[in-house]
Order: sequence, then structure tokens, then C-alpha cells
Amino acid sequence: MGRIAGVTAAETRERLLRAAADGFAQHGYDGTRVADIARAAGVSNGALYAHFDSKAELLVAALRAHGRRLLDELFAAEPDRPVTELLLTAGRWLPRRRDVREYLIVEALVAARRDEDVARPMRDYVGERGDRLAGLVRIAQAGNEFDAAVSPNALAHLCLLLGVGSALVTPDLHAVGDEEWSALLARIAAALAPPGSTAQTGGTQ
Repeated sequence: MGRIAGVTAAETRERLLRAAADGFAQHGYDGTRVADIARAAGVSNGALYAHFDSKAELLVAALRAHGRRLLDELFAAEPDRPVTELLLTAGRWLPRRRDVREYLIVEALVAARRDEDVARPMRDYVGERGDRLAGLVRIAQAGNEFDAAVSPNALAHLCLLLGVGSALVTPDLHAVGDEEWSALLARIAAALAPPGSTAQTGGTQ
């Protein structure tokens, strides 16, 4: 199984990323072998290593390609929508059941605690996600949606913790009603609003 006839290098890479995402999400980092990923993608081990230097690099690349990107998708679809609304919309989805690939973040973080080869690229990945969230907070502050006294980095960290926690505490372990969860998020958003704003005083939902 070398390079597949008629398949470009980019297509081969994408096949590998899909196979890796499925394998790591279903069997974990330690339970997935490079040979299993190559076989599922229909290529040789050599072809895999032509694209990725290591299993750790492949894990983080699969997370980048197939991890959950709900907030990015919402922002791309409606870039002019208030940041508060985007965050609330993304937050409402957190407790819901996910596609198996969306648990990649859990497998990657667990692997990072055991393997420095995974920890290094994961620090970059999580840092990028945190910077992205902090940037959205700054946009909200510039638009007078969030209190300027709120630390963008601290709020981004809270969002990261909520996102990872939602992948660990699944609905089958502990469910919460959509209405009560949405109401809680709305109260948190109101607390983040500038003092005296209509959002903070309950003038908006």
C-alpha cells in the first residue's frame, strides 16, 4: 500500500487525518497504532511518515483538522453578530451529545500529561485556542458588550475549561435542562457586561 493511484498528496493527507481522528477518538492515543491508521487510510506506514514525523504530530494535526470548531463556524457565518450572542450560542451546545471525533480533545490532553512529545504541540494548540477566545473577548470589550475590567485571558481560560469539561461530563453522566442551562449562561453574560448597561440590569435576554 504505497501512494494510491490518482490520489493527490493533499487527499492522502486528509485520508490520514480522518483515519487518525476516528482511531484516536475511539481507541485513545495509546490504543491506536500508526499501522492501524495507515491501514484505515489505505496507505503504507512509509506513506504516513512522508506526511507526519510522529504519532504525536499526527494526533495534534487530527485535532486541528477535525476537532470541534463550533465558535469559529458561528463567527465565520455571522462575523457582524455580537460576540456575546456567539458565545451564548456556542455555550448552549456544550452539554449536548457530540460526534465521536469531538472527543479528540480529551484524548489529546490525556496523552499530553503522559507524553512530552504530545505535550509540546498541545501547548501550542491550546494556546492558539485561548488566544482566539481572548481576541473575541477584546472585540466584545471594544464594542461595549463586556466590562473592560474583565481579563480577556482569564475569561478565555474559563471558556477552555468549560469546553473540555463538557467533553468529559457527557449527558449520560449528568444531564441538565436546556432552559436552565441557557438561563445560567445568560446570567453569566449579564455579569460580564459593563456596569449600568441594559444587559447587566436585565433589559435584554
